[in-house]
Amino acid sequence: MKKTVRILAGCLLLVLGVVGLFLPVLQGALFLALGFLLLGKEIPWVARFLTRLGERYPVLGRWLKQHHEP
Repeated sequence: MKKTVRILAGCLLLVLGVVGLFLPVLQGALFLALGFLLLGKEIPWVARFLTRLGERYPVLGRWLKQHHEP
């Protein structure tokens, strides 16, 4: 049940993020980041994507290691 809720919430945040990229009232990047963080715990390719981002951007990588446990 917890996994299903996390996946649904992550997908909803991703949709809001995409819509927010085109609407000035929503913070699209924030919703996209939150959606990827939620989905990274449940979906392996998202976790790999976050790992690659962390390798490319060391500051983000340190933050992910502190706050995100796959």
